Amino acid sequence: MSSLVAQDFDRWWNTSGPWVEEPNVRRSGTSGVQRVVHDGSIVYVKRQTGHTFRSLRYPFGRPTVMREGAALDRLQALGVKAPQPIFYGARKVSGTWQGLLVTRNLEGFTDLDSWFADDAQADLSPEDHLTLLNNLAVLLARLHRGRQQHGCMRSKHIFINADAAKQDVRFDLALLDLEKSRPRNSVMRAARHDVTQLRRHSYWSDAQWSFFLEQYQKALGRGVAFA
Repeated sequence: MSSLVAQDFDRWWNTSGPWVEEPNVRRSGTSGVQRVVHDGSIVYVKRQTGHTFRSLRYPFGRPTVMREGAALDRLQALGVKAPQPIFYGARKVSGTWQGLLVTRNLEGFTDLDSWFADDAQADLSPEDHLTLLNNLAVLLARLHRGRQQHGCMRSKHIFINADAAKQDVRFDLALLDLEKSRPRNSVMRAARHDVTQLRRHSYWSDAQWSFFLEQYQKALGRGVAFA
């Protein structure tokens, strides 16, 4: 780690703010997220200690924020909306990994589960629902055409810009929680994993799901068989 990067790491590591996700113990380490005001804007700082994943490339472990930061960079390149990374890095202190990921706030966005649970959405028309599903289909197809897998595809990890939706029903969507995201060697592998997982955790009707699949495969540019 260069001296400049080390200085950035120290600066972000020593920031503080209210906990969005209090430190929890997973993967034999801890991981938590704080909301921090930086230069007048809200950012989210994820700090990890000993919180690692293992792979063929990193058999001895690597902080999961490094995989998440790389995935966020990849989504930016693919044109898939997600939190913009400001900084991510890792270092070892006394033999223990420390990982850090800093992202910009997605202004006006809320998770899809909370948005649907809001009584204000009770009068959403069937056509509005289909518009939302179509936009989600296009978003995921763009991700998968880039051979990138989300890895934990659930509605609570899909965020919607509620203000934009109230104005013109654009349903601007974004993806969050990319900790398990990774590139795959084919479009089909990325698609089958995420879409199958989404269906398992979704609450859509059969008709809505069929519509989503039709729009998704159209946007993907190929047919995919899902179990």
